[in-house]
Amino acid sequence: MPATAIVLQRLAQQRVMQNRFHTPGEVVAWLGAVQSQDYLGAKWSLGMRMQAATDEAVEQAFNAGTILRTHVMRPTWHFVMPADIRWLLELTAPRLHAANATRYRQLELDEALLRRSDDVIATALQGGRSCTRAELGAALAEAGILAKGLRFIYILFHAELDGVICSGPRRGKQFTYALLDERAPNARRLPRDEALVELTLHYFTGHGPATVRDFAWWSGLTVADANAGLAMLASDIIHEVIDSQTYYFPASMPSATESSDAAFLLPTFDEFLVGYSAFDKLRSGGQDNSKVAFDPRIVLGGRIVGSWRRTFKKGAVVLEIAPFVPLTAAEEAAIAAAAQRYGDFVGMPVEATIIK
Repeated sequence: MPATAIVLQRLAQQRVMQNRFHTPGEVVAWLGAVQSQDYLGAKWSLGMRMQAATDEAVEQAFNAGTILRTHVMRPTWHFVMPADIRWLLELTAPRLHAANATRYRQLELDEALLRRSDDVIATALQGGRSCTRAELGAALAEAGILAKGLRFIYILFHAELDGVICSGPRRGKQFTYALLDERAPNARRLPRDEALVELTLHYFTGHGPATVRDFAWWSGLTVADANAGLAMLASDIIHEVIDSQTYYFPASMPSATESSDAAFLLPTFDEFLVGYSAFDKLRSGGQDNSKVAFDPRIVLGGRIVGSWRRTFKKGAVVLEIAPFVPLTAAEEAAIAAAAQRYGDFVGMPVEATIIK
């Protein structure tokens, strides 16, 4: 596989470029987890990998619990599948708890207090209830537990990592929490080695070609764990050395077939941006990419060629396109087609302007 094909193959394997899915759950199951602290952008990350997707359909899936949202792997929000949420937490939470240990001490959150907080939160949510952050804060305060500011954030973080709570349905624009046991009653539990194999297979199937370091970064696990997972998948995941770097990918991976001239409007923190350990020149087309994960980016011909910004006005969505390089008429047309696809997703006419 030539080095220039890696980017296009990643786009294809992530289902940005071809063989798109029908439901949000199919996307999340394929990728294993989808970073989602930017909730609106994360919904588009799913929609971009679906056929005829709408923002409303993704929102309905989230509210119905078809996909869930919690802190897992790296210490940030991810969409995960209900069936996978518990083994994912049990595999990755110990490292996150260890990383949080100093902060727990600084905030005077010892194990006894955190367990008591978990119990208070669980009681408030029993019976299929969902509560906003403010409502859980009030329940903790009533129980005599100081839960404000960063202290409250880490109390909730701990409850998520312990598998007590996860996302509930949105209440208007407000997020809520619900009991994980009630939201995902059929969540699987796996022995650690089986969980490691499952996550390794998900990652390299949904993100390959990728490196061991990429997987360790994405999963929050150690490089030793990443190598161990690959060793247990020797017949399913193969590798190739390209420019002195070893890339792993599924043995059954088809070649990318969609036109390399296609353009895509990637949201902030899209898996194509944050799913790998280094935002290298191969993916960025040589652009300065120090903030590549933190701004929506435009991919065209397998290169990051610009950024985009979305605002809403009455009756339309306004997209400002800021290229990093001069664009041909054909490239502008490809970006216009990508902009229209975003308009179809949010269900609004598009007014796209290229800033030159």
